[in-house]
Amino acid sequence: MGKETYLKQVMKVANSSPYYRLLGMEVKEIKEGESRIEMPFKQDLTHPYGIAHGGAIASLADSAVAMALIDLVDPRDRITTIEFKINFFASVDKGELEAHAKIIHKGSKTAVGDVEVVNEKGKLVAKLVATYSIKRSD
Repeated sequence: MGKETYLKQVMKVANSSPYYRLLGMEVKEIKEGESRIEMPFKQDLTHPYGIAHGGAIASLADSAVAMALIDLVDPRDRITTIEFKINFFASVDKGELEAHAKIIHKGSKTAVGDVEVVNEKGKLVAKLVATYSIKRSD
């Protein structure tokens, strides 16, 4: 199977996963250690003040790192989040969010990704840096 076919299959599986569907996330692009995922504002994902819960935004950003990294590892590798740090800059009470991730370091056992989450007007909503574990699953 070619790389492009593999990445299309990864996108299809991710986009049909229960958690992605729950949040409304959709992987739009994976290429060369980068990814783009969109997520609409959903009332079901708000906290008591009616704005998007930070956990939902963090899930979007963390998932974007995973999709960017999947492009750089062997299909037999298993990747998992070790840790992340996120800063929030703006609240969200409508519209679409888009996460742009880029892998900024990849070693044999760990990788680090950088993500910006923006709203539909391009305003920075959150910034995340995540470290992932890479393990071969034979």
